[in-house]
Amino acid sequence: MLTMKNVTYKDKDKNNIIIDNFSINVDKNDYMSIVGPSGSGKSTILKLFSHLISQTSGSIEFKGKDYLDYSPYELRKQITYCFQNPILFGDTVMDNLKFPYITRKKTLDKYRIKYFLKLFDLPYSILDKDIHKLSGGEKQRIALIRGILFKPEVLLLDEVTSALDEENTKIVESVVNKLNSEGMTILWVTHNMEQSIKYANKLLSIENGKLKSLEVVR
Repeated sequence: MLTMKNVTYKDKDKNNIIIDNFSINVDKNDYMSIVGPSGSGKSTILKLFSHLISQTSGSIEFKGKDYLDYSPYELRKQITYCFQNPILFGDTVMDNLKFPYITRKKTLDKYRIKYFLKLFDLPYSILDKDIHKLSGGEKQRIALIRGILFKPEVLLLDEVTSALDEENTKIVESVVNKLNSEGMTILWVTHNMEQSIKYANKLLSIENGKLKSLEVVR
C-alpha cells in the first residue's frame, strides 16, 4: 500500500538529516502505531507519506506507483493527514464540513455529515457554531470528520489525542478502530505506549531518523 525505499530527508539548509536512509512497507489495512523520542522524525514520516514535503533522496510509492506519478490532488484524495493541532477555516463548523464536497464538486450530503457527527458524539446543532467558540476536543473531532467524510484509503494521525481528555480520546480511538475494521489503513504517531498497542497490529519505533524496530503486535 505505502512504501518508502532508502528515503532521506534533510532540512531546508540541507545540513541536518531528519530521516536517514529509511525503508518501510505498510500493508493495506494495517493499523501501525509509530513511536519514538521527540525529534526522532515521527511526524516527518507522516508528512512525507502525505506529500506535504518531498524527500531529499530515495523513493515513496502508493499502491506500487511512485508518488511523482501522481498529482498532489490525487494523493490527497486517497491519503488524509490529521495534524496534532487541528486547523479549521471559515467561520462555522459547516464551512469546514462542506469543503470536501466543494473540492470534489459533489452535492452536500447532510445525512452523511449527521452520521459522522453522531459517531464522534457531536450534536447536529454544532454545524452553525463559530469555530472560535469550539473546545479543543470539538475542533479535533471536526477536523477528523472533515478528513474522513469521503473515506480515504489511508489515514495519517499525528498525535491527534495528545491534548484531549480521556473521554474524547476514547471516542476518537473507537472511531479510528472502526474505520480500520472497515478496511482503512491507519498510521498513528503517539507518545502514549498504552495507546500504541491498544488496537494496532504493528508497532514502528523510530530513533534519530532511523528505523529502530518494527514489531508485529497482533
